[in-house]
Amino acid sequence: MKKGKPMRYKLWLVPILLAAAQAQAGLRQYSATVDQSTWSLKQNSPLVCELSHPVPRFGEAFFRSTAGKELNMQFELNMLRLPDHYALAEVLSVPPVWRPGEQAKAISSMKMLKQFDGDLGKAESWIMLTELEQGYSPTFYFSDWYSPYDKVSVSLNPVHFIEAMDQFTQCVSSLLPYTFDDIAFTVLTYESGGDELTKASKKRLQQIADYLKHDQSIESIDIQAYSDSFGGRWMNEQLSIKRAEAIKTKLVSFGLEENRIRTEGLGEKRHVASNESSLGRAKNRRVVIQMEKP
Repeated sequence: MKKGKPMRYKLWLVPILLAAAQAQAGLRQYSATVDQSTWSLKQNSPLVCELSHPVPRFGEAFFRSTAGKELNMQFELNMLRLPDHYALAEVLSVPPVWRPGEQAKAISSMKMLKQFDGDLGKAESWIMLTELEQGYSPTFYFSDWYSPYDKVSVSLNPVHFIEAMDQFTQCVSSLLPYTFDDIAFTVLTYESGGDELTKASKKRLQQIADYLKHDQSIESIDIQAYSDSFGGRWMNEQLSIKRAEAIKTKLVSFGLEENRIRTEGLGEKRHVASNESSLGRAKNRRVVIQMEKP
């Protein structure tokens, strides 16, 4: 009987040990190892900066900032298996092993929408970048939508992060302070009696040039030129044609294909202000540029 007691004790302990093992096995963890951890700039231009971190067997994490009037930042978690229903992922900043006893910090909750990648806004993205810079691992915890028994954790490894972050920060500081939408409809004005643009319009045209250096996906451009009512109608029409063609030549020099650009000189037609004042005439001496993307 004495020899049987240890056996009964072990048999009684088996279900508990099995349950504990199953609970641990129910957490599927995805993270790059030290050797696998890579951070790189997928895009590096004045229009978009994108910092990438692959997560083996799960997908890829991105931090992205784009050209615009205000500083912006977005985080996106691209998944090989997209969510099958709505859920929430808890986002924690997990301390490194060399900080024993330190607790993880809650960053946010991320919405997981059916058949969509997860994303976070500017504030949360900057917090995650700051935590990575200090050696912490932003980690996402959520229930697996394909298995009722499993939970998932996805961690970003801070190894090799600093150098890529420095490059990313430099890229973000060089983003253009405007977008395509800001220049897609542009009105340029002229000095009186010729095809010399005003100072403000020269600056605006330079902005278009700077943008087009990095984005050649423009599908079409319409250029319509107008004049004030001083001088003869025929002369004003010819002057407006000359102005439209001069702008076209500029755009072609920026790298756009000539066959994508349409010009029209409309002379004194469609005045937008009275020609009785110098201010009104200045508004009428204009070229309207409208750009479209596919």
